[in-house]
Amino acid sequence: MKIVCQNRKAYHDYSIEETIEAGMQLLGTEVKSLRDSKANLKDSYVLIKDSEVILLNCHISLYCHGNIMNHDPLRTRKLLLHKKEIERLRGKIQQKGYALIPLKIYFKGHYAKVEVGLAKGKKQYEKRETIKEREAKRAIEKAMKSKGGRKG
Repeated sequence: MKIVCQNRKAYHDYSIEETIEAGMQLLGTEVKSLRDSKANLKDSYVLIKDSEVILLNCHISLYCHGNIMNHDPLRTRKLLLHKKEIERLRGKIQQKGYALIPLKIYFKGHYAKVEVGLAKGKKQYEKRETIKEREAKRAIEKAMKSKGGRKG
C-alpha cells in the first residue's frame, strides 16, 4: 500500500469515530499525478448528494507531461461506495456535528483509494486536552527509556 497524501490536520480538528475505504473515479492524468504523490487533502471534504458520494476541494496537481487532455486540479470527484454504505453514512451525518472528512489517499494494487473518516468536530478545549495528553505520554516514555538504560 503506497500512501500518496494524508490529512494530518483532520486528526487535530476532529475526533474520528469510524473510517471507510472508498474508490475514486479518476481521469488518466489524475492517476499519473497521484503516482507522483502530487495531491493535497487540506480543506477537502465529502458530501452525499442524492445517492452519490462526492469529494470536494481535493487538489490533484496537473500532470507534468499532460497536454491539452490535462484535468482541472480542483474538480469534484465521485467516490465509489455500495448503496447500503451510502445510506448508513447519510443517517449518521444527519446527526448534529458529524461530517465526512478524507483522511488519506493511497494505492491498493492498481486502484486509488480514499480513506474517509466519520468525524465529529472538537472544541478548542478538547484540542488542548489532546495536546496535553500527548505531551504527558511522551514525557513518561522518555523517563522510562532513560531509567531502562542504566544498570545499578
